[in-house]
Amino acid sequence: MDLGIAGRRAIVGGASKGLGHACAEALAAAGVHLTICARGEADLKAAADGLAKKYGVTVTPVAVDVTTADGRARLLEACPEPDILVTNTGGPPMGDWRSFPEEAWHQAVDSVMLTPLMLIRATVDGMAERGFGRIVNITSSVVKSPRAELALSSAARAGLTSALAGVCKEYAARNVTVNSLMPGPFKTARLNDNMRVRAERTGTPLAQIEAGAVAATPAGRFGDPAELGAFCAFLCSAHAGFFTGQSLMLDGGAYPGML
Repeated sequence: MDLGIAGRRAIVGGASKGLGHACAEALAAAGVHLTICARGEADLKAAADGLAKKYGVTVTPVAVDVTTADGRARLLEACPEPDILVTNTGGPPMGDWRSFPEEAWHQAVDSVMLTPLMLIRATVDGMAERGFGRIVNITSSVVKSPRAELALSSAARAGLTSALAGVCKEYAARNVTVNSLMPGPFKTARLNDNMRVRAERTGTPLAQIEAGAVAATPAGRFGDPAELGAFCAFLCSAHAGFFTGQSLMLDGGAYPGML
């Protein structure tokens, strides 16, 4: 399917690896020119070079900490008028919620709630003026299915989801959509790290932790990041203009509810 976005410009966060990279690759395959960011300069440059060579699009790497005001300013300087914004920041640490100091809660809110909101605030009005905009936030399945050990993530990401539920309505008539993807267990470094932490906390062998996570997923496997990238690209397409204010769960069928 031609997504109708060839030649558009996109900012994609956390794009050196994992889900962010998968989103960037799916957009590049659709002919979108990219500005990608992450903290690690070497990995980010390698990702940019690889995408540019494979898909023939312009890919600009910006190695910054996007959770800081300076980092966001440098990112937006590199791409001041994006047509597409994919927000994706590293998740807060997992652990016993009672053990987290107050500062950890502030850091979680700054990282996964305020950072996307500040990027959206800086770009959404320009999208509306130009008559096209697609904003996709990569959040987490814990927004809809919270877990105690991921309380930092679920609380901050739920706040982002709630805030955007009202924002999207202001822009829908101007062909700007705002949606979220809530990934469950995708095979990424983040998932591996979380399983390792759980194994260390409980004294359970890592292989047993992984087998239990797979068994708890009706699909019988972890997700492939490319699957989420494809969903992201469609939400950014010219065909998705009537779809806004939604959060899609991609968890292999694990969520027990209907809605």
